[in-house]
Amino acid sequence: MEKVYERSQTLKKNPTGYCPGCFHGVAMKIICEIIDEMKMQDNTTTVLPIGCSSMGCFTIDTDMVIALHGRAPAVATGIKRCSPERLVYAYQGDGDLAAIGFSEIMYAANRGENFTVIFVNNSIYGMTGGQMAPTTLVGQKATTSQKGRNPENKEGYPMHMSELISQLKAPVYVERCALNSPQNILKAKKAIKKGFEIQLSGKGFSFIELLSNCPTNWGMSPEETLKWMEENTMKEFPIGVYKDISEEVK
Repeated sequence: MEKVYERSQTLKKNPTGYCPGCFHGVAMKIICEIIDEMKMQDNTTTVLPIGCSSMGCFTIDTDMVIALHGRAPAVATGIKRCSPERLVYAYQGDGDLAAIGFSEIMYAANRGENFTVIFVNNSIYGMTGGQMAPTTLVGQKATTSQKGRNPENKEGYPMHMSELISQLKAPVYVERCALNSPQNILKAKKAIKKGFEIQLSGKGFSFIELLSNCPTNWGMSPEETLKWMEENTMKEFPIGVYKDISEEVK
């Protein structure tokens, strides 16, 4: 039987709203493919916050809720508790999740809520103008740190969300992936699918971090961002599984 590559049914036919070369489109594409493969389109709720991620409302064809800035984990908690049979996931950026939503994500993870969080880390506030985010690298320039992030100026250090969440007792599965190559994209797809399967098995909280780029606010071409990610982002945020107790959880 001939294998045919077709457009995902869960992926809307609208033109993308993302900047050229942005990996948000890649992330949403593989999420839609997974939902198709699991035959869950009619039984999935996507929770989007404020930011570049909120443009998923034009991309993903599932039931959907737009949460207040940083509050996606709280909204996902309520939906999943009311409809435990549904596949519920929050799709969040680094400014949303690691800044204004830090308390929300940590407490949802600490409670072991049975939903999945997909965290896109591009080290910058993308939609609002390129301000320094909690994940901005030391020396990386932003509109609010034009000489580059400098801890000596009390600008702090990059926050490592996968490492932080993996230290909590309740989370079942935590993995960091990257979207900078076909090989890494396939690994990211596998990780997201595993997170969804853990959730549907009722085992608990899963967290998948996706390292991404931002050509517009990094001031680079899409091709230049690939090299920059390899030489900088992926050294600061090593990819890999940070916690997996899914086989131990009944």
